[in-house]
Amino acid sequence: MHLLNCNQISKSYSMTKLLDDIDFSIDSNDKIGLIGVNGTGKSTFLKIIVGLEFPDFGQVVTAKNIKINYLAQEHDYTEDLTVIEQLFHGNSEAMETIRKYEIAIQELEENPDDTELLSTFNHLSEVMNAKQLFDIEFQMKSILGALGIYDLEAKVQTLSGGQKKRVALAEALVTPCDLLVLDEPTNHLDSKTILWLENFLKARTGGLLMITHDRYFLDRIVNKSVELSRGKLYEYQGNYEYYLEKKAERMLQQTSSHQKNQNLYRRELAWMRAGVLARGTKSKSRIQRFEKIQEDIKQFNDSSVQIEAGFTRLGSKIAEIKNIVMQFGNKHLFDTFEYSLAPNDRIGIVGDNGVGKTTLLNIIAQRITPIKGTVEIGSTVKFGYFTQDFEGFGSDDQRAIEYIRDIAEYVTTPSGYRISASELMETFLFPADLQWTPIAKLSGGERRRLQLLGILIGAPNVLLLDEPTNNLDLDTLKVFEEYLDQFQGVILVVSHDRYFLDRTCDKLLAIDNGKLSFANQSYSEYLEDHIHDEAQEVNSKTPVKAKADIDTNQASDQELNRTKKEKLTFKELKLLETLPSNIDKLSDDLGLLDKEIERFSTDFSKLTQLTEKKEALELELLDLMEQYEALKEKESLIAAL
Repeated sequence: MHLLNCNQISKSYSMTKLLDDIDFSIDSNDKIGLIGVNGTGKSTFLKIIVGLEFPDFGQVVTAKNIKINYLAQEHDYTEDLTVIEQLFHGNSEAMETIRKYEIAIQELEENPDDTELLSTFNHLSEVMNAKQLFDIEFQMKSILGALGIYDLEAKVQTLSGGQKKRVALAEALVTPCDLLVLDEPTNHLDSKTILWLENFLKARTGGLLMITHDRYFLDRIVNKSVELSRGKLYEYQGNYEYYLEKKAERMLQQTSSHQKNQNLYRRELAWMRAGVLARGTKSKSRIQRFEKIQEDIKQFNDSSVQIEAGFTRLGSKIAEIKNIVMQFGNKHLFDTFEYSLAPNDRIGIVGDNGVGKTTLLNIIAQRITPIKGTVEIGSTVKFGYFTQDFEGFGSDDQRAIEYIRDIAEYVTTPSGYRISASELMETFLFPADLQWTPIAKLSGGERRRLQLLGILIGAPNVLLLDEPTNNLDLDTLKVFEEYLDQFQGVILVVSHDRYFLDRTCDKLLAIDNGKLSFANQSYSEYLEDHIHDEAQEVNSKTPVKAKADIDTNQASDQELNRTKKEKLTFKELKLLETLPSNIDKLSDDLGLLDKEIERFSTDFSKLTQLTEKKEALELELLDLMEQYEALKEKESLIAAL
């Protein structure tokens, strides 16, 4: 099914053209990853597609009655609502029906003989049959549990930034839609949740368009990669790995013509500088040709970010961590830990959100003091601390180049070349006009890149990196990783980005239930060994239990006495009617899936997708069967009493 077309879309801000006469389309089977350097207009493009912004020229044409859900990087919340109220805030027909359905059930349980209420319920059942309602409700509860949202009555205003982000993600996922648009969905998610989201999006039907800098996540989900570069879109019919391969081929093909353009550019530049200002047509066309060649060269170098910063000599004593213990209030983070950092240590610090990873970095950086123990820092250590917050910037009107000059006017690179702050910024994708932009007006990704540049030009020899991949574009990440390859100091990194940790670290420090232990393996291997089974459990978990759920095997005498006075609720009776057909439907789907698996037995990529889908269906089927058995047991118990 064709979902939408972008016809000759153009969009500019000030003198910068973000989108230049773009044609683009999305079909219902497309899972698209949008790639590009920060500041090129990726988020703006998403906002135009979902109708939050309008192009200067062109139009977006959508299919009739399609529904689009959108997750923005920054989400607006109704602070006085509870979590469940925020989720039901969605105005789709399905969510509105569920809202009314839930109210009708509650009222019927209080007034089972009310014929008017029964008539209302029957009308709702006609609008959307019971199976659809059950499926949506079941999916909603599964999504909430997988995202770690258990207290549905908590006020949104009391949640942390990361928790609010997960509520916003849940809101985008639970509401049925034809096209799901996600802007950085993995930011602030831990590894288990990212794995769950990866499987969810792979199994989901309908169109998907997303921006993410998690390369494993991108590679395993998308079937089309779209690069936005200097206002133009380049489409690649494959995942991120395919995109890298085909872009390399495209760049190789351009190399020859690029070299010719460079030579021609030199001649044209000499001509322009000579002040040849003849008014004839030939002269004007030559000026236009020069401008075209100049633009082509800029576009060719669009992703040529280079980081070459200084390095401060590091002595033998770096940091000696001696028997530290940490807790905040009544929350115990970790037990006694000691370790002496060694030269060239590259350690990834991993664990669930809230276990104390950032706290450990802050203790090492001596920003906070542990409850017990000490950290002794060597005299030659020069920290470079890349935090999650945009710290270090001055007032809102401070300009980007002023921020860099406050750190260093000039930098001497390891190769001995003396480079000015302005020249260094240009190599880091801050052209002259952008350098004088107030920091408050930079995009989130541009501020993040500026923050990173400020740290690296300070010539650190111990890098503390807290979620460094958040908001950094893929081109910057690739060059940053190459810089880290050449870095001769110590690296400590907190991250949930599997690719980045696999690429940069040679051992892991895992924090689990207050214990800190080292693992000499890649992060992907660590996840496979320690987290995958738990992620599957989270995937099938329904933390918000229906009233029908009862564990009769563990029922106490008190529970048994209470059950004697009960009867099946109206909702439980409806579930008993619908569960058998849902179970049969899932069983049929698994049978069809087995045939598909047999058909694609030699196609490894397709076989992997089908196997993962089968595992998810089997878990869902098991959950439905357990619900049905629990209800039947309760029905039998009540009948016997």
